[in-house]
Amino acid sequence: MVEIIQLAHMPPELALYVAMYTDVQNAPFLKEQLLAGNSDFEYAFIDARMVVSASHVLAAAFRAMNDYLNERLRSRNIHSEIVFSLSPNNNIGEAFRRFGVSESTSDLLVLKVATTPEVTIDSVTQHLSTHIQGQATAFDDAIFRKVADIDRIRKIYKLNSATSGGRSAKSVNGISGASSSEVVDETKNLEVQILGLMALRGAT
Repeated sequence: MVEIIQLAHMPPELALYVAMYTDVQNAPFLKEQLLAGNSDFEYAFIDARMVVSASHVLAAAFRAMNDYLNERLRSRNIHSEIVFSLSPNNNIGEAFRRFGVSESTSDLLVLKVATTPEVTIDSVTQHLSTHIQGQATAFDDAIFRKVADIDRIRKIYKLNSATSGGRSAKSVNGISGASSSEVVDETKNLEVQILGLMALRGAT
C-alpha cells in the first residue's frame, strides 16, 4: 500500500512515497542494511510509535526535501535527513536512536523521495513488498492513534505536562474511556506543539 504524496511547494518530479506496516517481523534485518550503508535500502525507516500524526512526519519530510533542494543537508542523505528532522534538537545520533528503526520496531513507517527518475511507485512497491515482513496498512491519522507511544513522545519533546490537559497518555489513546473526539482534540494539540518545536530547532 505505497502512497504517492506531492507536497506543496515541492517540484513535481520530487515525489514522496510513503508506506506503513504493522506487525513487522524483520526490523533487525532492515536496521542492519542501514548500518551497512546498503544503497538499495536508502529509505527513511521510522518507528511509527514515535509519530503522532501524518502531518508530524510530513512536516519532517518537507523540511528535509527543502534542505535537499537548497543543499543544506546535515546528514548522509535526504532520507536520513527526514529522520533527523523529526528531532527537537541537533543531535543526529540521538535522533536515529529515538525515531529510527530499531531491533524491536514492530510498527514501521517508510518514506522514499524520488531523487532520481528510476524511483517510481512501482519500484518502491516491489522492493518493499520483497523485503519487509509485515502487514501493510493505510497511512493516516487513525493508525497513528493506535500505535503512537504518547508517553514517550511527550517525554522526548518535553511536553509531559503541557499537552495532556490533566489527562494521562493512556486516556489520549482511548484506553481510559476518552471519547473519540477527545482523542482527536488531544492529538491535534500535541501535534501543534511538536511542529512548533521542530520548527524552532532551525532557529537555534
